[in-house]
Amino acid sequence: MNRRAFIAGLGGAAAWPVVARGQQPSRTYRLGFLIPSGRKSPWVLAFLDELRLNGFIEGQNLTIIPGGFDAQVDGLAERAEALINAEPDVIVGGPEPQLRVLQAATRTIPLIGLTNDMVAAGLVKSLARPGGNTTGISMLSPELDGKRQDILMEAMPGARRIAALIDSNVTSTGHIEMLQDAARSRGIELLAFGVAKREDIAPAVDAAKTSGAEALNFLASALFFPVNRVDIESATAARLPAIHHWPEAAEAGGLLAYGPRFNQVWRQRARLTVKILRGDNPAELPVEQPTKFELVINLQAAKTIGHEVPAGLVLRADEVIE
Repeated sequence: MNRRAFIAGLGGAAAWPVVARGQQPSRTYRLGFLIPSGRKSPWVLAFLDELRLNGFIEGQNLTIIPGGFDAQVDGLAERAEALINAEPDVIVGGPEPQLRVLQAATRTIPLIGLTNDMVAAGLVKSLARPGGNTTGISMLSPELDGKRQDILMEAMPGARRIAALIDSNVTSTGHIEMLQDAARSRGIELLAFGVAKREDIAPAVDAAKTSGAEALNFLASALFFPVNRVDIESATAARLPAIHHWPEAAEAGGLLAYGPRFNQVWRQRARLTVKILRGDNPAELPVEQPTKFELVINLQAAKTIGHEVPAGLVLRADEVIE
C-alpha cells in the first residue's frame, strides 16, 4: 500500500465511528416530548422534517413515544414519569415549567430544552458547558424584549405610557424593572400586566387600555405562541398598537413582530437532537441561541386600528404586509 492510500485509509477509519453512531441500521431510536404544543403543530412537523433530513425517520429508525404533547402545567409530573419509564434516548422538553419537571425526574436521559433564558433560570450552568443532562436553545429573551420595546416606542413616537404583558409564571421582577428603567430614560412610563394562563390575556389587555396604555409589548412567553390569536385579537379590539415575539404573529394579523422564526428555532433544536442521538454528551454540547431575527410590519393591521407606522421604520422592515 502506498503512503497516499494508507493516509486515505486512516481518514476513512477515523470518520467511520461517527457515521456508524449516527446510522446503526439495526437500531430504532426512541424520542419523547413534554411540550404544550400538539403533535401536528407546524413547528413539531418542522422538527421531525429536520430529523428526517438528517437520517432519523419516524416509522423506520425513529419512534415517537406518545403522551407528551399538549402538556400544560397540570399533570406534568405524571407525564414526565410515564415518559421516563418508556426509556427514550432523548426527551424534547420545554418551556421552563416542563423542563424543570423533567430535570427533577431524570438526571441521565438527555433533555433538549427551549426556554427564554436557560442560564438565568438556573437550568444549565453556562451556555458553553451546560453540565448535567440538559442542553437546547436559549432564546435571548431579555435582550429581545428590550429591542422590541425600542421598536414599539419608535412606532409610537408620541406615546407617554405603554404596557408590557408578561408571563407571571416565569418573568422576573428584575427583568421588568430593567425595561421600566429603559422606558423612563426616554420619558415613557411602562406598566406591567401579568398573565398566568391564556384566559388572562384579554382581561389584561383591557386593563392596560383602561390604565391609559397607548401600546403593548407582549414579552417572550410560551403563552403568546405564533398561532395564539387571543393576543392579536385582544390588541386589535382595544385598538392598541402591539409588538410580538415571533414574525409569524405579524403575518397572522398582529401589527409588529421582531424575533426569530419559530419553525426555524425548532429546526435548530432538531439539529441539536441529532447530535445527541449520534452520541454527543449534553453536558458538553453548548446551548445555542437564535442567529437570525426578522422585523415584520403588517400595514393591514395598522389600517384596521387606525395607526400610521412611521415610514423610516417601515423601510427597515424585513417584511411588510401591505
